[in-house]
Amino acid sequence: MNTQDFQKRKIDNIPITMVTSYDSWSAALIERSSIDTILVGDSLAMVMHGDTTTLLADSQMMAMHVRAVRRGAPNSFIIGDMPFLSYRKGLLPAMETVELLMRSGANAVKLEGVDGHEDIIEHIIRSGVPVMGHLGLTPQSVHQFGGYRVQGKGDEDQSRIIEQAKRLEELGCFSIVLECIPSDLGRRITEELTIPTIGIGAGNQVDGQVLVLQDLLGLSGERPPKFVKQYLDGSSLIIDALNQYDHESKDRTFPTAKESYR
Repeated sequence: MNTQDFQKRKIDNIPITMVTSYDSWSAALIERSSIDTILVGDSLAMVMHGDTTTLLADSQMMAMHVRAVRRGAPNSFIIGDMPFLSYRKGLLPAMETVELLMRSGANAVKLEGVDGHEDIIEHIIRSGVPVMGHLGLTPQSVHQFGGYRVQGKGDEDQSRIIEQAKRLEELGCFSIVLECIPSDLGRRITEELTIPTIGIGAGNQVDGQVLVLQDLLGLSGERPPKFVKQYLDGSSLIIDALNQYDHESKDRTFPTAKESYR
């Protein structure tokens, strides 16, 4: 998978699949699956480090996880998130983060929004680095939104998001993530753009889907958002395995001769 494949998928109307990965072992499993591409999202601050928002992720943290994912999935197309404020402090700090992520193994970067950093996006792209946009619910702006809320409900908000999507396309983004917006808005944006849209809570009339791996495997331990489908009750399976190991260890049925050295 590469940026040209993203465009070809849209033209051929073949949906793109993307999941998050934050470590080597899960990346290796994803690479063995039919999933198209991997996102090392700043959601790792919440999923892996236990924070309540994505804001605690910084450039060094993102780079560390990108390196781990690259080791596990050496042949995959990997997109690394630009963390909170990394592209709002000026061109030099933004490019230092881009360099760090790309040298750590990313094939592209993703950043949220467009207003106020068009020049940064354009410079990154002109520097030869593919950029994925992100509109709708942008988690780095959670405090401004007043929580994790669906965006684009009213006509004015919908027009704003459509205009932002068109600007990202004009700047040269190769695709855009659309998060937590009404399905009809996701369809409208997808129809009006020539670059592919990747939805998360944006309906099924977009050009692809992305989910957090732990959410789709039922490993988050919490009630998932409305847009998540759990394809596995992973938490129960793992807890059952741990309890079985605990029980067998305590009644000395583990280890058996098979697991012991002679």
